[in-house]
Amino acid sequence: MRGKHTDGVGNKVRNEREVIDDYSLNRVPEEQKKSGWALSWLSMGIVSTLVQLLIGSYVAAVAGMKLAILADVLVAIFGGTLGWLVANVSFREGLSSTVTSRFYGFGARGSVITSGIFGFMILGFLALENALLYFGTLFALGWSDTLFHAVLIFGILTVVWIVLTTYGVNEVMKVSSYLLIAFLVLLAYIFYVAAFASGTPFSTIINHPALIPNMGSPLERLGIAITTLAGSAGALALVDADYARYAKTKRDIPIMAYAGSIMMDIVTMIVGSVIVFGATGPVISYFMAQGFSSTAAQAKAQAMAQYNTGAYFIILSSIAGFLLMYAAQAKAQVLNTYSGSLALVNFFDVAFKRRPGRLAMVILGNVIALIMIAVGILGFIASWLNVLGIITTSFAAVMIADYYIVRHSTRADYSSVETINIAGVISIILATVLGAYMENTGIFPLGFLAALFIVIILYPVLRTRVFTPGAYVKYVKGTLAISEEK
Repeated sequence: MRGKHTDGVGNKVRNEREVIDDYSLNRVPEEQKKSGWALSWLSMGIVSTLVQLLIGSYVAAVAGMKLAILADVLVAIFGGTLGWLVANVSFREGLSSTVTSRFYGFGARGSVITSGIFGFMILGFLALENALLYFGTLFALGWSDTLFHAVLIFGILTVVWIVLTTYGVNEVMKVSSYLLIAFLVLLAYIFYVAAFASGTPFSTIINHPALIPNMGSPLERLGIAITTLAGSAGALALVDADYARYAKTKRDIPIMAYAGSIMMDIVTMIVGSVIVFGATGPVISYFMAQGFSSTAAQAKAQAMAQYNTGAYFIILSSIAGFLLMYAAQAKAQVLNTYSGSLALVNFFDVAFKRRPGRLAMVILGNVIALIMIAVGILGFIASWLNVLGIITTSFAAVMIADYYIVRHSTRADYSSVETINIAGVISIILATVLGAYMENTGIFPLGFLAALFIVIILYPVLRTRVFTPGAYVKYVKGTLAISEEK
């Protein structure tokens, strides 16, 4: 029937507008709920990317393989637990992370802060992944970096992300599941080539020491590795909260959260480090065959590993490497676009009292990502990844402190939601500033963890003793027209 869609399993027919909007500002009905294993396709898909593979190799270069693996496991446990806690709040409400923050920690209008933070973070990754895919495609096709090629490739990619994201979580889940399976198969093959057919003994790869000099003692190197890995933990926790609104039961939440965290911080990181270090020899040989000296070839290989990871894999295994690049990036870009659109929907609703629909936000999110690439903001995002990790961890911590400590795990009273929760705003600002300061000055190198503890201690005190509900700001009846029924 034209204009009608099923929910993916045939239980209920919804009109086209409902499918596209995907309950972006409303609670997900029970008949649309899914299992934790189904939702894990989403949490695992968004983190298994070329960027994460690259981060894995960087962490191993900083700390050495053994300490890197220890850091991988520790951050996987931390990230999975953080995601579980904040996602459970969104599950109780059936709302996305930024809309849920209206009730827990930030207030109806104050949630514009969370939308701005999360939206910038997720759209920044959309831009960064687009750039990696662009340069990898240029290398594979032997094209030069010209305006025509940029318009052509970025234009095609943008249209694909918009089309694949338009019809809500069911279509996004299909894309993610199919491409994740393809990604894992190709990744296993590339792993084999790098570890056992590249000429570098696997024992040498898996036991290599720290390679970057002047990074301090082993304990300091471990701290750098943990901080680098945890830069994405807060963002993943908020993404988990977006997906959790579709969970059937609270038992599905940890399945989804830990699956994503394990995929990001253990599987992708370890495999990425093995592949990059195992492929270094073949990549250097490739450039020497192109006429570069040994020193120049090493420099080219190092630069390519950092800025054109897709090309790195194409050299290692041409067709499989090219397919791996697209399998990794395509699913992540669809998921980045999806979560970015949810953040923008809430941003426009609370900042401008406008509801143009999720499709408009899908398009806008991709346009913003293209602008980020055009103005060269990618270097800024990469440089401030740790700070963004501190901010997103603080965001998650405020919601956790409000729900579990202040409210004792009870749902919010929708008739008394403030325009701005001053305690939450002050907490996230102080935690971010102090966490970044402590990390940069060496007082406490794990800035994200410092920010988490600051919020957990500070917010309950501010909320219950200083900025108590309704003491300084007005209530918003109906909380910007979101239904009170679950």
